[in-house]
Amino acid sequence: MTDVRNLAASRDALILAHYYQTMDIQRAAGAVGDSFELAKKAASAPQKTLIFCGVRFMAESAKILCPDKTVILPVQDAGCPMADMVTPDDVRKLREKHPGAAVMAYVNTSAEVKAVCDICCTSSSAERVARSLQEEEIIFLPDKNLGAFVAARVPEKRFILFDGHCPIHHRVTADDVNAARNQYPGARILLHPECPPEAVALADGAGSTSWILQQVEQTPPGSRFIIGTEEGIIERLRETAPGRECFILKPGFVCEDMKKTTHDDVVRALNGEIPAVTLDKALMEQARKSLTRMMAVG
Repeated sequence: MTDVRNLAASRDALILAHYYQTMDIQRAAGAVGDSFELAKKAASAPQKTLIFCGVRFMAESAKILCPDKTVILPVQDAGCPMADMVTPDDVRKLREKHPGAAVMAYVNTSAEVKAVCDICCTSSSAERVARSLQEEEIIFLPDKNLGAFVAARVPEKRFILFDGHCPIHHRVTADDVNAARNQYPGARILLHPECPPEAVALADGAGSTSWILQQVEQTPPGSRFIIGTEEGIIERLRETAPGRECFILKPGFVCEDMKKTTHDDVVRALNGEIPAVTLDKALMEQARKSLTRMMAVG
């Protein structure tokens, strides 16, 4: 098996991997994180080539932030159903209906949508981004569940929520949370805010993927957790938080697109066998405004 790390070094490339990638991809990566962490890594990386092991919108964002770098998505059809739920025309119609509102886009959106929004956010930065806006009204898209989560924490703003969602997280119900609590008594339940509000309300806490990891890693061995996000997190926690018991909230908590990337795909990307991400220059310049504004909030 090819030593991917050495190959990446010889190609002046940085491998970026999302937490939902398989563990062999995460181990081979030079940087692992959630969307916000990886965006920061991409923007500051000295390497000329970025191999983005994630999904399309993440690789597009890296290209927008680093237009002079070569960005490669190892699996070209690794997409995000949530990102596909909203279009630039949807944004324009919402602006016409709510002319005084700021448009805040989750990074789980296409480059074309980012180009017609005011500012982006990730699940870890959404509350800070909302508070940074001067406008009293915020159009939040595409995830209505994350939007509701932020709206509850920023009551001074009025949120207009687009009717989109993550098909995987959106399947979580209040009954699922209650059943898991009964099955694993004493375990702390942590959910991703892409889950519906009625489920989040019954959890012990909710936050980004990085937040969930930190919550578990900072507890003493013997602690028990029920995790309500993509099951790849359980694999990672076995390595980063040994001695803690972690259970997935419900079976089938898998993002198939995130699991498409293989070792061989990464090798092909490093060897130049996978086309680089290309975006229109004017589109990138417009979309970069919403991303860099997000980065400035921190």
